[in-house]
Amino acid sequence: MKPKMRALVVLATGLLVAWQAWAVETLTALREPGAVLIVRHAETVPGIGDPPGFRIDDCATQRNLSETGRKQAVAMGRTLAERGVTVTKVESSRWCRCADTARLAFPQLPVAYLDVLNSFFDDRSAATAQTRVLRARIAEWKGPGVLVLVTHQVNISALTGRATAMGEAVVLRPAGGDFSVLGTVGF
Repeated sequence: MKPKMRALVVLATGLLVAWQAWAVETLTALREPGAVLIVRHAETVPGIGDPPGFRIDDCATQRNLSETGRKQAVAMGRTLAERGVTVTKVESSRWCRCADTARLAFPQLPVAYLDVLNSFFDDRSAATAQTRVLRARIAEWKGPGVLVLVTHQVNISALTGRATAMGEAVVLRPAGGDFSVLGTVGF
């Protein structure tokens, strides 16, 4: 192997090991009381947003989870359980892709639906007020266990300034009336 290629392989291996350690550390932070995991819904069928004329009370009119997304949601719950993370409360957007992610990941828990987690993709004028209420919801969480919030890309970006992939989550720690971002985790 040429020296440049060998150096590239060593660098890539080092980065992979560091990333894996960081992901484990982020998941470990979820074992501490009072953590919040804000999750972007699992993988959907292709598309952006929802079809014109969709209705919140009719899943047939929305963009829904793909089969891969359904498996991803189940894997999310299984991964957290295997890592010793105790999820005690699950709250979700009313959109079917979020509700299905929550129910598939945490079938043993009831899912509460919060309008503050609903997407404002089609109405950005709601972003500031909705994000303020969501920020307060996170700041008040004390546990026990982990609060899981299942929502949409636009909501997570407005709240944390981070873009997330479908099935990715941001780990938050409430602190002093606000929260800190501890990292992200993919499922």
